[in-house]
Amino acid sequence: MITIRCARCNEKVFRYVKIGKGKLWHCWKGRIVEDFSVHEGKERRCKCGNLIGIDEGKWIKLKQHSFVTSGTKLK
Repeated sequence: MITIRCARCNEKVFRYVKIGKGKLWHCWKGRIVEDFSVHEGKERRCKCGNLIGIDEGKWIKLKQHSFVTSGTKLK
């Protein structure tokens, strides 16, 4: 389980089950455990207004460098 936080204000945006190694390019909606983001149409933003990602249907395509992660990844 990893925590995705805003790079600008350090607020929690998602709690997410990350499986495997590698960079986090998008979040599958089915693996999001807790969602603290603000929904503005297809955009997912932090409470401070920072754009975190775009809703693409089954996943949320994340904007690189707008978030930081912490926690452990499942193998």
